[in-house]
Amino acid sequence: MFQFETQLKKLKHEVLKHVAILAKEDRLTKEELERIPYEVITGSKANYRCCVYKERAIVAERVKLAAGFLANGDNVDDEFTDIMPNEQIVYIIEAACDRCPINRYTVTDACRGCLAHKCIEACNFNAIAMAAGRSYINQEVCKECGMCKKACPYHAITEVIRPCKVSCPTGALNVDPEDRRAVIKEDDCVNCGRCMSACPFGAISDKSLVAPVAKKLAGKEKLYAVVAPAIAGQFGMKITYGQIKDAMLKLGFEDMVEAAFGADAVTVHESNEFVERMENGDKYMTNSCCPGFLSFIEKKFPDQVERISGTISPMIATGRYIKKNDPDAKVVFIGPCTAKKSEAVKESIKDAIDYVLTFEELIALFDAFNINLEQCEDRQVDDASIFGRGFGAHGGLTAAIENYVKDKGINATFKPVKVCGLDIKKTITLAKVGKLDGNFIEGMMCDGGCINGAATIVNSMKSKAVFNKLNASASKKAILANEKIEDFHDINLERE
Repeated sequence: MFQFETQLKKLKHEVLKHVAILAKEDRLTKEELERIPYEVITGSKANYRCCVYKERAIVAERVKLAAGFLANGDNVDDEFTDIMPNEQIVYIIEAACDRCPINRYTVTDACRGCLAHKCIEACNFNAIAMAAGRSYINQEVCKECGMCKKACPYHAITEVIRPCKVSCPTGALNVDPEDRRAVIKEDDCVNCGRCMSACPFGAISDKSLVAPVAKKLAGKEKLYAVVAPAIAGQFGMKITYGQIKDAMLKLGFEDMVEAAFGADAVTVHESNEFVERMENGDKYMTNSCCPGFLSFIEKKFPDQVERISGTISPMIATGRYIKKNDPDAKVVFIGPCTAKKSEAVKESIKDAIDYVLTFEELIALFDAFNINLEQCEDRQVDDASIFGRGFGAHGGLTAAIENYVKDKGINATFKPVKVCGLDIKKTITLAKVGKLDGNFIEGMMCDGGCINGAATIVNSMKSKAVFNKLNASASKKAILANEKIEDFHDINLERE
């Protein structure tokens, strides 16, 4: 049994596993789904919430998302509904939201009641007064501008922001003013899942595709698995790529192909595109492999969309490669990213990937189909170069392009700027006004890259060492020396 780091991850796993079992056994009905909360939350004693009834109510909403339906809704159909273009992937589970009673700025005991009253002078809304010898903030009047905190010489005013809200790079996470429940503004959301990782109550979750995949695997349909490089390290130090591949075959997949294979082809295409753009006088170019980053620019900096690379992501490249060689194939991408679920159904590229699963959903499939990774055979896996596998960590794409440019002897100035998460907005702003100290932006919505994705099984502090060790076993040949790149010459690597 896999040891989960938190009870939240374990709870989500149990729900996904139960849904996968129902789908595998072709019992995914409304009645069966309604039984899951009682199978997951047993007995009459609550462990996490005020009562066992609320715990089951929350699990019931989780079940809906795990089965591919919408949380907080009254209707659950017997048939699974697929994810549609532009559909929201990340949702608030209303029953689980703690409605955090947090005042953003609060005066602490460090206040000395000084004579200067700089906090009072700094407040433009008359929200601060003296009471019992110290400053007091009237929360009904406070506009949360932060000027009092900046003015206090004793740093006696603390700032506390909801973890979900502070984690959102687009400002899509709001708080309902009436009941303080978290609310997602879908027009601003890029489905990156950062809020999902940040919420300590597990009140934010993603819509799942585990049910149709489990059903098709049980039905022996021809499915191919494309695994993201970040899978290295998700199952511990002893589990190899070869064992993961054997587990995929035991699940019923026709074959497993590394997305890093497509990453090698993407590197070549994107490097050549970069050189061409610089020769044409472009000031800078960004990567396009992170769907959250791409959507961020589209929504927050629409006038900079033309700076995004026109190259498809490794996921799409690998999917197209598989379908070129087997037109009857259905392709399932498996990675740490919730935003990939949105990318896969975009009109211009939806020909490549049929389903997207996260690592959380993959391990639920392993449990549902009774697959023990430790008992799996260590098969030969040599799809990609070390540079392609490096895409799983922030800076990996940059390293791959640098290697290609050097190996090819290209005379071009490649000056990358690597940026993650909350720092992206500042970097794109600098680029927009021509003050970026570089000409290529590698942007990733998750801090540290895909190895710290929203739907990873273990945190990046534990997985990174294993990720580096397993990827070091990949071919150390330069990308040009990888003969498999030839297979992509007649495959469209353009996004549109």
